[in-house]
Amino acid sequence: MDAERLHPESVSVELSGCSKEDARTVFEALCACYSSDRRPDEVPRTYHEVRPTVWLGTFDVAEARGGCDPARLSASVEADAQGGYWAIERFRTTLDSLFTVHDLSAASGDQERELHVRLESH
Repeated sequence: MDAERLHPESVSVELSGCSKEDARTVFEALCACYSSDRRPDEVPRTYHEVRPTVWLGTFDVAEARGGCDPARLSASVEADAQGGYWAIERFRTTLDSLFTVHDLSAASGDQERELHVRLESH
């Protein structure tokens, strides 16, 4: 079970309720701040016209990069983030610098914390 646990400095992110263009904007903004499992040329795609699409990414928040500038979204984006307490706090601070963040819900466990937020342009 320990091998399946997230590294304490990584945050797993799911984006939904948005266009693929806004998903790309969010991921590009986060990739400017942190290393990620997402490739720079990776473009979110919509796989089904009727069913909702969820886009995933994992970010190592141990060391922030420079150049984290606010990003412009065409509409709001729902994001779920999961990680250790320290990682989620650091990630949330970064989200606040990039977007206007509205808390929708949060859950805390023994080792991890989850956030459900809505992101909008500043």
